Amino acid sequence: MSKRADVVVVGAGAVGLCCAYSLRRRGVDVMVVDKSAPGSGCTEGNAGWIVPSLTAPMPSPGLGLTALRWLLRSDNPLYIAPRALPETAGWLWRFWRHCNARDHHRGLEAMAAFGNGTMELYEQLAGDGVELEIYEQGLLFAFKSQREQRAEIEELEYWRDHGYADLQSLSGDEARHREPELNDAVVAGLFIGPERHVRPESLTHGLVTWLGRNGVEVLDNQEVVGYRANGRCGGRLLTSAGEIEAGAVVIAAGAWSGKVSERFGASLPVQAGKGYSVTYDDPEWTIRAPLYLGDSKAAGTPFAGALRFGGTMELSGVNARLDRRRFRSLEIAIAGYMRRPPAGASAREWMGMRPLTPDGLPLIGRIPHSGGPDLWAAAGHGMVGITLAPSTGELLAALLVDGRADIDCDPFAPSRFA
Repeated sequence: MSKRADVVVVGAGAVGLCCAYSLRRRGVDVMVVDKSAPGSGCTEGNAGWIVPSLTAPMPSPGLGLTALRWLLRSDNPLYIAPRALPETAGWLWRFWRHCNARDHHRGLEAMAAFGNGTMELYEQLAGDGVELEIYEQGLLFAFKSQREQRAEIEELEYWRDHGYADLQSLSGDEARHREPELNDAVVAGLFIGPERHVRPESLTHGLVTWLGRNGVEVLDNQEVVGYRANGRCGGRLLTSAGEIEAGAVVIAAGAWSGKVSERFGASLPVQAGKGYSVTYDDPEWTIRAPLYLGDSKAAGTPFAGALRFGGTMELSGVNARLDRRRFRSLEIAIAGYMRRPPAGASAREWMGMRPLTPDGLPLIGRIPHSGGPDLWAAAGHGMVGITLAPSTGELLAALLVDGRADIDCDPFAPSRFA
């Protein structure tokens, strides 16, 4: 096989497909290649939340010490597997260095500017004919203590000041009125009205269909193994199924982006944060709106004919190992807040690797490296890839095609880790 495109996007998850969508809307000849099926990575079992007010960078003051306390307990919301420390030690050191107030505030400012047009961009997708299972039902928080509620309100104050979080403080009874499946242990709640959610499988399927209608080929089950330069006019992308002539390459391979970048002689500090979910088809009961379960950090999302619960963050390296204790931890978290356990015609378990960066901000822009292709990154979105996928596509396309953007791109530049 020998194919050609002006731009090849490596990765067919939500972010990679949105990059291809935004590039194609600007008239770019673009192709997408992925080592597996489109949307089968971190996107597939995702909660699907579109929540600009929850895009704060993960490193925060005090989190480093908290993570150390959690190190040896696999049932905690954040678990660092000791066996993975040799592989992840360098990344963790950089992460802990960003767990301070100054870096966290800078990250908040960058993410607030970046996510400003999120809802409008999702409306643009739908207006362009991308078929989505999307909802505008808001987001409900449930807490088992007033202290948990106060801490969450304090974190969300920054976003309210920037026009994002329209917060409604709730008592336990008011939270149960909004969601009758909550149990009596819930003593307080919060509700954010403007937030939305999308079934992530519908997002990737809708984008693949739109791209196909608009002349963009999406090649699946083809792993990128290297690159052969061809003077100053691009070169050939080497895949497990053949070669693709490319002028520029965008790495949007999620948690695998670091490993993919090495095949081009570059380096992206992306680590995997494993998340786990269970999807109940034809559920016996469901919830009225997306639900955040307090300090357990678990999330519930209703879809048409399905109910999905997910959560946890496991740092155990970039690998497909599945830790069944994490599913048990998720069950315990759900039982602490709900009147009865979820059930349905089937229960589909899933594990996906969220792509994390040391400072909690995504990598978007040209990658500095010696020789090789014109190389770009759109990776490292952590837990907010669904929220920021359309914004990432627009920013990447603006930088690649127009050479400029409407926001300050420096906080996201891959060169910050050079």
